[in-house]
Amino acid sequence: MSTPHLKKVYLEKVVPELIKSRGYKNVHQVPNLTKIVLNSAFKADADKGHMAEVVKEITKLSGQKPVITKAKKSVASFKVRQGMPLGCMVTLRGARMWEFYLRLTAVALPMIRDFRGTSNRLDGRGNYSLGITDHTIFPETQADGSQRANIGMDVIIVTTAQTDDEGRELLRSLGMPFRRSTAANEAAVAATAAAKA
Repeated sequence: MSTPHLKKVYLEKVVPELIKSRGYKNVHQVPNLTKIVLNSAFKADADKGHMAEVVKEITKLSGQKPVITKAKKSVASFKVRQGMPLGCMVTLRGARMWEFYLRLTAVALPMIRDFRGTSNRLDGRGNYSLGITDHTIFPETQADGSQRANIGMDVIIVTTAQTDDEGRELLRSLGMPFRRSTAANEAAVAATAAAKA
């Protein structure tokens, strides 16, 4: 199996850039992607047809069959009983992880209407979570041309980065379209105004 395109970019361009900018002494210190987890929830009163549809769509996006997640205990106020299916999740590693990340950043996210970039907040340990409300931004969901309900999901990107700064730089180098901070926006507007003057 050939090396995924994005992994080649990581090894040939991103690793040398991060070593230069961060001053790593060893190539093994350079942060890397570990896994990507896709997680989609069902409503407590969802019928089996809807659950099957969600599983089918997540399978189509990820290239592997998701695991059904079930309630560990009953919660009366949410009408949840122990063992009731609550969602599905799939963990991507290796080539599938790299290919999904490329499709997410280069194809799916730019398809969002009025897209201005993703939040640049990480979890404090170099990992990144992204909520997607409409799965049809991925082109493979529209391949058969049928109309279907939107399925929301969480995308969790786990990295070996020790800090949020390192994780952010890694993900940005790999094409994550982070939203600019307010200070960066103001600097960009000032630079544009100065160039026009």
